[in-house]
Amino acid sequence: MWVRADRERCISGGRCMATTSDVFDQDDDGIVVVLTPRPAPRQEERVRRAAFLCPAQAILIGEEPPPG
Repeated sequence: MWVRADRERCISGGRCMATTSDVFDQDDDGIVVVLTPRPAPRQEERVRRAAFLCPAQAILIGEEPPPG
């Protein structure tokens, strides 16, 4: 799995960080920062939940290598 965040879409909700703080953090402005772009299998369920809970739909996940 890979994970990316669209920092332009992020509205600083913090749900991603609250769901899995070992993968997501926030910068000084409250915008999402991905700490672990290739989460371990044990983290995948929480990453999917974080993406689902994101009010701005700023969390992008996939199974294949990330584009570009």
